[in-house]
Amino acid sequence: MATGDQSKKRKQRYLPQNRPAKKKGAYPLKPGVQGFFISCDGGREYQASQEAINVIDSFFEELMHGTGLKVNSSGVLENPINKKVTFSYSEDEDEEEDDEGNHDKEEENKEVGDKEEVSVGGDNQVDEKELASEGSSEVKQVAETETEKDKQEEEEEKQKDVIEEPPKKKPCVEEATASAKVNGNAEKSIDKLIDAELKELGDKSKRRFMKLDPGCNGIVFIQMKRREGDPSPKDIVQHAMTSAAATKKHMSRFILRILPIEVACYPSEEEISRAIKPLVEQYFPVETDNPRKFAVLYGARANTGLDRMKIINTVAKSIPAPHKVDLNNPEMSIVVEIVKTVCLIGVVEKYKELAKYNLRQLTSTK
Repeated sequence: MATGDQSKKRKQRYLPQNRPAKKKGAYPLKPGVQGFFISCDGGREYQASQEAINVIDSFFEELMHGTGLKVNSSGVLENPINKKVTFSYSEDEDEEEDDEGNHDKEEENKEVGDKEEVSVGGDNQVDEKELASEGSSEVKQVAETETEKDKQEEEEEKQKDVIEEPPKKKPCVEEATASAKVNGNAEKSIDKLIDAELKELGDKSKRRFMKLDPGCNGIVFIQMKRREGDPSPKDIVQHAMTSAAATKKHMSRFILRILPIEVACYPSEEEISRAIKPLVEQYFPVETDNPRKFAVLYGARANTGLDRMKIINTVAKSIPAPHKVDLNNPEMSIVVEIVKTVCLIGVVEKYKELAKYNLRQLTSTK
């Protein structure tokens, strides 16, 4: 008999040989991804991730289909929301209808008066010859219609005499089977479409936006899997911030700051200088007539072993000569966020003007 202590012990579980253990939950954040770095209230990471996916997806659809509000470079709406609306029962329309009615009545009176003048006036009398010709033409038309009616009646009588066999009707069983086949095919096709959509939603490899686990409190990372023709994370976030600043529309409850991330690598000087090259070629070209002023924004989470100034200098040195550093009024800012052992890099515009990309501050009315 087993004692009480032995019965309380759980069964020991052994991992299969040479196989890694599978981790449950979200996928961890790794180098080589693109997406959005989002800060939120501590302990509300799950709610913030769900809101972030909805908000980002809505602005993505606006950019793809062009259904959003158009905002100028200065942050002003091109088409203002406040417009003059005239209702069906407004006074302006009633006055316009009265004016139109009076105008129509005047025109009718004028037409009646003209007809009376034509019929009564001595100068505008109708000739007798014209009346005679009109009478003769009417008599001819009446005779022709009578002959046509007689012919139609004779044809109908002949058709009545001939007895035709009624068409054979198909049995009800055949009709029911045919309709069942059609309905069955339609239901099968609908079921197949629904199953295909559910498979796409369940397959994480086909999702455009997916949550990754950064491993820190107060941080959410949404990965974006770009396809051909899709806007970049920078374009989506820029559109979201400008529209939020213009409309002051409250969009979320837990999201604080949204930053676009276009490069993710390991936080070493060599890796950063190598990974940042495509961003430099895209936003800071060597041959340009308009050199830009830039600044480097550095942040670190759960990593204290790196030298802050070394990372900033490696990023600043990778920018070519025509462009200059300006910490007070930069046109573009290079975001460098280090989370544990991953370095996230992105480019933003009007960082200070748009409340440091803080969605809560942009939509607040205070």
